[in-house]
Amino acid sequence: MADYNIPDIYQGGYSSLNPTYGSIFTGYRVKDTSTIGVSTDPRTANVLKDVSDKLASGQKTTELSLIDLGTPLDTITKQQLAEVRRLAKLTGVDITVHGPINDASGATQQGFDENQRQVAERKLINSIERAEELNENGNIPVTFHTSNALPGKTWGIDEKGKINTMVLPVVNQDTGQMTAVKREERYYPTIDKEGKARKVLFIPEERIESLNLSDWENNLQQVIVPKEHADRIIRESLPLVSEIYGKIQKGEYSAEELEKNPIQRNAINRLSNAQNQLKDVQLHLDSLFHKAYKYGTEEEKKYLNFIAQDFTKRMVTIERDGVADPLKYSDALQNLMIGLYPKDIKVGDKEIKFNAPQVYKPAEEYALEKTAQTFGNVAFESWKKFGSKAPIINIENPPAGGGLSTGEDLKNVIEESRKKFAEKLVKEKHFSETQAKKEAEKMIGATWDVGHINQLRRYGFTGEQILEEAKKIAPYVRHIHLSDNFGMDNIELPMGMGNVDFKETMKILGEKGEKAKKIVEAAHWWQHMQSSPFAVSLEALGAPLYSTFGMPYWNQSVGLHQGYLGGYGTMLPQINYETFGAGFSNLPMELGGQRQQTGRGRLSGTPME
Repeated sequence: MADYNIPDIYQGGYSSLNPTYGSIFTGYRVKDTSTIGVSTDPRTANVLKDVSDKLASGQKTTELSLIDLGTPLDTITKQQLAEVRRLAKLTGVDITVHGPINDASGATQQGFDENQRQVAERKLINSIERAEELNENGNIPVTFHTSNALPGKTWGIDEKGKINTMVLPVVNQDTGQMTAVKREERYYPTIDKEGKARKVLFIPEERIESLNLSDWENNLQQVIVPKEHADRIIRESLPLVSEIYGKIQKGEYSAEELEKNPIQRNAINRLSNAQNQLKDVQLHLDSLFHKAYKYGTEEEKKYLNFIAQDFTKRMVTIERDGVADPLKYSDALQNLMIGLYPKDIKVGDKEIKFNAPQVYKPAEEYALEKTAQTFGNVAFESWKKFGSKAPIINIENPPAGGGLSTGEDLKNVIEESRKKFAEKLVKEKHFSETQAKKEAEKMIGATWDVGHINQLRRYGFTGEQILEEAKKIAPYVRHIHLSDNFGMDNIELPMGMGNVDFKETMKILGEKGEKAKKIVEAAHWWQHMQSSPFAVSLEALGAPLYSTFGMPYWNQSVGLHQGYLGGYGTMLPQINYETFGAGFSNLPMELGGQRQQTGRGRLSGTPME
């Protein structure tokens, strides 16, 4: 016999009198609805009409989405922006800006390009200048992504629940070209304790070290064969012309005399070719020394200085009385080559390891330096032009899986950008370090996109692990982008329609999150529902209907009117509430009711004729 209970048959329903009413309510209740706004359509240059349409819903904040999605910023005229400014002033609406999505590091599909970084920097400066036109009071918030074309690492979760890097993009700092290293297991022709082929796990970080070492050793190996060939020629040919070699170098032995002895002539030609090969070897070693010095640590540079001093002394002794000794030249190159091989060395009283130069490094680590340089420069140029009214730069996390997309990444970009900006203030404007730091903290903050970071779920991250990312960025947050999804794709829905844990996120962001402008980015809602997401966003955020703050809330509005997710229509007709006392619609019309006075009570029924 089935074990049925009443709870299994009927679970009950929501009550619109309950403050937590409705499936769309996120559990977070916004206190100031003026901080909530909807972004404009990035596909239109007619921003004035779009802003006007958005304001019709009653929002007090609007973000101009100038992300260059098929409509470059330059297609928007200065007259349009001037009219938007006037409209915002007339209606008392705050305007924020989402600037074009560029890669501030200069990353392209072909690799890193310094020229492209400079182009991106100029585009961001132009965006700042255009945004400043929208607010005569100054300090308009402008959001930029940390990256666009830059690839990010991918993760995987092992059987113990540990997060591991599976694929790590790396860059050759000399060429700017990018590649990737993977986490993988390899088998070797040796036996382990179980009698099977030995299996070795390679993790991406270790493979970068191996990549640098093998690349460095290959470069050194390239000079061995030509040098050995040159040395062999010198050993074979020099004894044949030892008596006349010095005279030839001094110009004291004529070509006519040399022609008389074919053996000596051939030996001199071979010696000349050998010396040219040694010069090519030196050029190659010079290039390797440059890399070692450029990418070396301070201790390694001290060691390289010692090598340079030794090589200089040896080169001085090569030529004596106007005659260059090819054997001494070869020995000098040999010592230089040996000195460049990785090994344990002693610098002063300190034992260190001279490593292969870190020419290859994680692409995001390299991009961080370039990105911070760009944002630092943009902030400085903005400050120089607009001073205390300069737009506020808010740097945003792109969709998870892209470059510099985690909370830790965004935190590092902001801190490094502030550092670069402060250094410029100290150096060029003679600010004190304390003043410069304070100005940098004002000028550069974070836009936290709760939908973008939720896409870590596709890599196996749990909700708790995603909230940890919010904790890392919480002290820097100035601005929030609202979009919901299910963590698998870059879908933009209103809050409460996916699995973003917005309530806990806002607890973490605290007072800064409460004060921040919260801009709804719901492109897929616009696309499919063809209506504004503002009303359902008010429901999701439990906004109060009235400015006095208190019940009723927008998430209870389904009991007041029928909107999206607003109940079951005629299944719960209005007469039900009239009958059981839930409304006042049966009052006479002169008292605010809906029905004409009939002269009978609401339970009296229809009298018999």
